[in-house]
Amino acid sequence: MEETYYIGVDVGTSSVRAGLVSSLGVVEKMHTVPITIANPKPDFYEQDSEEIWRAVCETVKSVTSEVADKSTIHGLGFDATCSLVLLDGNLKPVTVSPATGEDRFNIVMWMDHRAKEQADHINAGGHEVLKYVGGKVSLEMQTPKLLWLKTHLKDSWRRAEHFLDLPDFLTLRATGRLSRSLCSTVCKWTYMCDGVSQNWDLGFFKDIGLDDLAEDDWRKIGQEVLPPGTDCGQLSAEAATQLGLAESTHVATSLIDAHAGGLALVSAQAKVKEDLIGRLGLICGTSTCHMCVSEQPIFVPGVWGPYLSAMVPGCWLNEGGQSATGALVDHVIKSHPAAAKCPQSDKYGWLEGILSVMAEEEDLPYVSLLTKNVHVYPDFHGNRSPLAEPSMMGMVCGLTLDVSERNLAVLYLATIQALAYGTRHIIEQLQASGHVISSVLMCGGLSNSSLFIKIHADALGVPVLIPATKQSVLLGSAMLGAAASGDYLDLTSAAIAMGGAAQAFHPGKNLKEYHDKKYAIFKRMQSEQLEYRRSMGNI
Repeated sequence: MEETYYIGVDVGTSSVRAGLVSSLGVVEKMHTVPITIANPKPDFYEQDSEEIWRAVCETVKSVTSEVADKSTIHGLGFDATCSLVLLDGNLKPVTVSPATGEDRFNIVMWMDHRAKEQADHINAGGHEVLKYVGGKVSLEMQTPKLLWLKTHLKDSWRRAEHFLDLPDFLTLRATGRLSRSLCSTVCKWTYMCDGVSQNWDLGFFKDIGLDDLAEDDWRKIGQEVLPPGTDCGQLSAEAATQLGLAESTHVATSLIDAHAGGLALVSAQAKVKEDLIGRLGLICGTSTCHMCVSEQPIFVPGVWGPYLSAMVPGCWLNEGGQSATGALVDHVIKSHPAAAKCPQSDKYGWLEGILSVMAEEEDLPYVSLLTKNVHVYPDFHGNRSPLAEPSMMGMVCGLTLDVSERNLAVLYLATIQALAYGTRHIIEQLQASGHVISSVLMCGGLSNSSLFIKIHADALGVPVLIPATKQSVLLGSAMLGAAASGDYLDLTSAAIAMGGAAQAFHPGKNLKEYHDKKYAIFKRMQSEQLEYRRSMGNI
């Protein structure tokens, strides 16, 4: 009997990846293609949807090139960053770039911060829908960006006939169907789904000045909203040719990239749906998303959600996050005078090797003790959770004139610790509101570092589980394709069947006091920054 396959496609911040995944959840083959990020001026980040689709086609063709019988590929699932795509009535790109005016730059990226004024305006209204986003809409979400476009790019606003989240753009290109994912619309577009009703809130859109989007029954932002993993159609003839697949391939309603990773993470080593509760998934990329689900809605100040069925069917999702994690670590390394000595092929391993030598020379039992006098506050790109304050900035205490690679290694270690303390702050808020977090699961670039994993276990005081399948985001999107194919009863069944095993890293007791003290300093640095702002506010 031939193996059954599913394809997961992950469109991240700087690359597109595709994976050929078996029915056991094993990523058999993977291919990656880089994509362009345009940064025409500070806080503006833009991309090209046609370039992304070409990269999708290239990666899918690569991972399926050795599958002789394409009918054995039953399902295709997409995930992508929660970026905003503009198309005209002929589904052609419409520019979002005031700097270039080029239509090919038709995506406002998730990390784009141009809409701060519009986010402040929306939040000042105190509308009821805001309670589902932790009390404040983020400038990373789509309604502030839509309002910015309406205000500043009037010609693009007039020309645009479709506003889509990037994951929904991908299913459109694959099927020709203008459906939207409940994941994207609920989490990033303020679409209401509270267990009783499911709709766009006309009052909210009127209040913020976007009621023209309600015309023609909300055609421009979505009339058909489907749960993730729902079969949204088979491949169109054109897409099948472009992707090198059979037209019989089922295409799943999409997930945001972090949510695909979260689905795979919380499903690792799970046997029943109840096993998914109480786990916090960390999807560690350019930024980090913190995902956990509950059986009942839990409102957490400064944390997005609760969102019903946005990741796991029938469960309520809360989503925290840190705006810069992998990007922060890379920035700390690149901006240091010793960066030129750091090998790009294994920069984390190189730095951690230096730390091990330093700890041995200083007769320290644990590498973590090297940062006794160096403290980092990590919000270099604002605070997503739990302060929900995009204007927060980074801080470093303990700088000297030392510009050696040893100094860089200690600063790297202090940065990793700071990221762990940021997660600890999010967990505190989650648990204060009613969540019980029993374990943390990780995927993504930083989770390849054993030091990063161990520091999180020690600083958080709970086990950290690392799934056997390292490519959790790709696996999550393949789970969508498996559910859409009809091979499983539903998305939860597909996720549990394909979730796989995980390795546990348990917290050590000997560093508890050390991390408690460092965390207290982290909180003081946070409060001090806020106090500095208050002191300088009238200047």
